[in-house]
Amino acid sequence: MSVSVPAGGSPDGERLLTPGEVASLFRVDPKTVTRWAASGRIRSVRTPGGQRRFRDSEVQRLLRESENGDPQELPRKPVNILHRR
Repeated sequence: MSVSVPAGGSPDGERLLTPGEVASLFRVDPKTVTRWAASGRIRSVRTPGGQRRFRDSEVQRLLRESENGDPQELPRKPVNILHRR
């Protein structure tokens, strides 16, 4: 779900993070964060220019859940296992 953001910040004044900032916290690619938003795993807001931003409180909640091992809410990057022949 995306919500439009008025010029100057989030509708409620909360700090907003870029996909790159969120990606560095989760150690994933920024495109992965964009896919999480598109699939509804994390909510985003849109800037007047159409870029996605993420509320700091929601990102921190997801980080806490990932530390507590709650797999339902944790956006996860798939693990690829390579086998040698």
